[in-house]
Amino acid sequence: MSQGVLLFAFNNESINYVKQAIFCANRIQKYLQLPVSLVTNVDVKDSCFDKIIKLNQKQSNKKSYRDGSLSKRILSFNNSGREFSFDLSPYDETIVMDTDYIVANDKLLNCFKQQKDLLMFKDATHLGIHNNTSEFKKISDSGITFYWATVIYFKKTFVTETFFNLVKHIKENYIHYRGVYQFKNTVYRNDFAFSIAVHMLSGYVENNFIGTIPGKKYYSIDRDILIDLNNDEFKLLVEKQDRLGEYTLVKLKGSNLHIMNKFSLERIINA
Repeated sequence: MSQGVLLFAFNNESINYVKQAIFCANRIQKYLQLPVSLVTNVDVKDSCFDKIIKLNQKQSNKKSYRDGSLSKRILSFNNSGREFSFDLSPYDETIVMDTDYIVANDKLLNCFKQQKDLLMFKDATHLGIHNNTSEFKKISDSGITFYWATVIYFKKTFVTETFFNLVKHIKENYIHYRGVYQFKNTVYRNDFAFSIAVHMLSGYVENNFIGTIPGKKYYSIDRDILIDLNNDEFKLLVEKQDRLGEYTLVKLKGSNLHIMNKFSLERIINA
């Protein structure tokens, strides 16, 4: 059975997600030795990709992008396409990954040894004091369990095809599901749509319908600043509790890291 990684990259007016995807793909090949395919709406010619898949999705979302606590910009946000992962992936077994999820070990290879057809992260740890951030526990105060769409593993089976078709349905009827599940965020979020699909296919109860991505998910929020990346060692400035613009130096070695501050990641890529 073929195995590989699928990335999605749609640039906006300030952030080059395709450049992030190239950086991400090179690290995937270094640590995982897996082929990487890219879904994008622009022409890309880079030998690091197994396949380039064109997808012309129009989406006019806007969202805040931070570069630490003291800098914020409102930019276009095109997170379309993830719901088509089953249809677009050229692999029998696929790891779908955000371009800002930076691989620094080979633990994701254990996805291919699991028995479940579908794996996602449910729990995650922030590098600083935000590790109990409620927004990443439930999709609303009275809502269901939050699942991260940052990394998704699936086999091409009837079950996962049904799952991705349900995600499409949820996206098409997002306003309705926003009311049903009582979350405030009006911008479409893959995390929310995938969490709702897990809840529905689990029979509206907590069970083991899906499995967990092997390893621990670490993340830094966009108020944190990545200042250095040397092979598998990250250095970040993490904002102090209730100290706007004050930071603590944090190091992480040998673990994968989800970096939400796109500007600081881009500076490291361009360095």
